[in-house]
Amino acid sequence: MKRFQVPERLRSIFWKEFIQMRRDRATLRLMLITPVMQLVLFSYAIRTDVRNLPTVVFDQSQTAQSRALVDRFVATGNFKVSYHAASYDEAVMRIDRGRERAAIVVPPSYARDLKRGRGTAVQVLVDATDPTSSQSAIGAGLLVGQRENLAVLQARTGGRLIPSVDVRVRPLYNPALRNALFMVPGIIGALLSNMLIITTALGITREREAGTLEQLIVTPLNRTEIMLGKIGPYMLVGFVQLTMVLIVGSLLFHMPIRGSIPLIYLVSFVFIVANLGLGLFFSTVARTQAAAIQTSFFMLLPNIMLSGFMFPREAMPVVAKWLGLALPLTYFLQVLRAIVLKGVGLAEIWPQLLGLIAFAALFFLFSVQRFQKQLD
Repeated sequence: MKRFQVPERLRSIFWKEFIQMRRDRATLRLMLITPVMQLVLFSYAIRTDVRNLPTVVFDQSQTAQSRALVDRFVATGNFKVSYHAASYDEAVMRIDRGRERAAIVVPPSYARDLKRGRGTAVQVLVDATDPTSSQSAIGAGLLVGQRENLAVLQARTGGRLIPSVDVRVRPLYNPALRNALFMVPGIIGALLSNMLIITTALGITREREAGTLEQLIVTPLNRTEIMLGKIGPYMLVGFVQLTMVLIVGSLLFHMPIRGSIPLIYLVSFVFIVANLGLGLFFSTVARTQAAAIQTSFFMLLPNIMLSGFMFPREAMPVVAKWLGLALPLTYFLQVLRAIVLKGVGLAEIWPQLLGLIAFAALFFLFSVQRFQKQLD
């Protein structure tokens, strides 16, 4: 009979947590609706490939050739002509005032120089106060220049120009270079981590402030059972959040899921346990709900900056890379992107999975050890 005592006690505390969660309708709606809203907002708002920069054109040539050149700049998708300036100073002034972010300056002798086979200079001014958008525009401008040079050389040789080096680039896994395919898996991990840590961090502190912690203390439940009872309902909420975000990401942003869905849920289970354990650890350190929320925000900024959620880890300094290795989100993003976009299996992701398992065991052990079955 004693073997069945622990499951029965766990079912009791699970049911208690579900009842408490059902009564707190505002928090329940927050946990279920907020991830979908943030997924939609972040996926549309966060763009590393900036397109359609407002561009002013100062065309001194005013010929069919110069207009064709401007059209080629627009065709890249990085430039959008919004104004035609009457002078060079006016073009620069509009960039200074922030009305446009780029300027295309065509010299008056552009068409004449092309016909005579002489070199000609076309200037592209880019507002580089935002390096991300300026790099895209600079790259597009250089590409247009290279294509124009190749077209001129082919015209002079009657189309018989054969390049000495033929470099062909084939993008794998994301041929269209869609930013959403990179961002949506990252948003899934960041939302799960932040939401679960914050909501779980309120678990014991809410009980302590409400006075119901005394009822848990007088029960025959041990510390491990209390912690398991606390994370059980939130684990279910985490799976619901994961399912909702995967469905929205697939339908709204056409994110392909090339790998195994059961493997995604297996890895997510370990990741969810790790974050729930970390949230419970924060709740045992803090004495109030406000302090628990403030402590849980300690993980928010590192999760965004160091995990590879928004910024590639390859470009980070060595110290930042080492700090990022202390975050479960770093490993989860590598695994989730590999499964979803590349379709890899367990054989390719087992090192990251072992890291997540270690985090889950470590955080849960810390939270159990920190929790004392007493009020003070």
